[in-house]
Amino acid sequence: MRILAIDPGYERLGVAVLEKNPREKETLLYSDCFKTSTKLPHAERLALIGGEVARVIEEFEPKALSIETLFFSTNTKTAIAVAEARGTILYEAARHGLKAYEYGPGQIKVAVTGYGKSDKEHMIAMVPKLIKIEKEIGHDDEYDAIAVGLTCFAVERF
Repeated sequence: MRILAIDPGYERLGVAVLEKNPREKETLLYSDCFKTSTKLPHAERLALIGGEVARVIEEFEPKALSIETLFFSTNTKTAIAVAEARGTILYEAARHGLKAYEYGPGQIKVAVTGYGKSDKEHMIAMVPKLIKIEKEIGHDDEYDAIAVGLTCFAVERF
């Protein structure tokens, strides 16, 4: 089973493609931190996010999308932008026939570390223990996306 896992963002989008094979450790096929420029108009940034998600889906042909639910912060403007980015991502997934699975931050932390209030460092330390990674991870958003994908494998039991 191959899934596209996304840690949604507006300026930075964590993207990972994970594969689970029977009786083997999960494998990371692709990960990246996709960035949009703050100098671009809002609609253009959303279009770039949609285009990148479509590109990854077309290249890797995942069967499902695993995405983190919106974590509402005190910055309403940022929360709305991230919600719109999530909408763009969900639209592209649906357009390509992917089933979407959504998980909250606490669910992801429990699935990866066993503790729902783990910090970022603990999450980053655990991810390489749970999945075969053959590349250097360049950004913590990539780790977050991988964790979202691992959560999907754990919860859905593919």
